[in-house]
Amino acid sequence: MLRIAVDFDGTIVENAYPAIGKPMLFAFETLRELQKRGFVLIMWTVREGKSLEDAVEFCRNNGVEFYAVNRNHPEEVMDNETPRKLLVDIFIDDRNIGGFVGWSKVWEMLCPTEPDHVREKKLLKQFKKKNLFERLLFGK
Repeated sequence: MLRIAVDFDGTIVENAYPAIGKPMLFAFETLRELQKRGFVLIMWTVREGKSLEDAVEFCRNNGVEFYAVNRNHPEEVMDNETPRKLLVDIFIDDRNIGGFVGWSKVWEMLCPTEPDHVREKKLLKQFKKKNLFERLLFGK
């Protein structure tokens, strides 16, 4: 199943760093459902120390327990020689180009309701409508 890195501030909660902001609309509902479907979720945040512990506990209190936090596996030992590069398939973050798309869109993208062949046909049709420059620029 897909491994997903999820940012905390500005993605799971509104950005109020170093405080913990209000939960983003549908954040915890989406994360819990993704976990039920077998997605591996890793919290990937700039927080550390007590601030990180508070964020992890906040998520736990809202029903989301991450597989790992700021590392690939829970048992991974972080030191000055271990790169902070995650081996994940997807990053969900408010710092993406264009900003955070919202949890409804994340859900729609990761768990489409229509069969793959129907969705692929629609995407292909959209792709063909755009000129080469638009396809290269926007990737769609």
